Amino acid sequence: MKAKAKKQIREIASMIALADDQIDTSDIQELRDWSGAVVGKFYRPMKEPVTIRLDADVLAWLKSQGRGYQTRINFLLRRAMLLTGIRRRHRKAR
Repeated sequence: MKAKAKKQIREIASMIALADDQIDTSDIQELRDWSGAVVGKFYRPMKEPVTIRLDADVLAWLKSQGRGYQTRINFLLRRAMLLTGIRRRHRKAR
């Protein structure tokens, strides 16, 4: 590995080790307008192939909506996961 690459790795490691309150962000302009933001532009979670058994009518309903039924399954499961997490956090706050 080249010396420059090793130096960059050391610098990145030292930044990762910093606590959030130790990072100086005073020279970064605060972003207040998110109207042009694109959801999912950079976030691409790893996909893992799985085998799943679904009721025939559920699968037929998903497929009846056109191409991308696996993407719809993932969307529905992710939404349920996020909503469950929000509900659990809300219950703990009470």
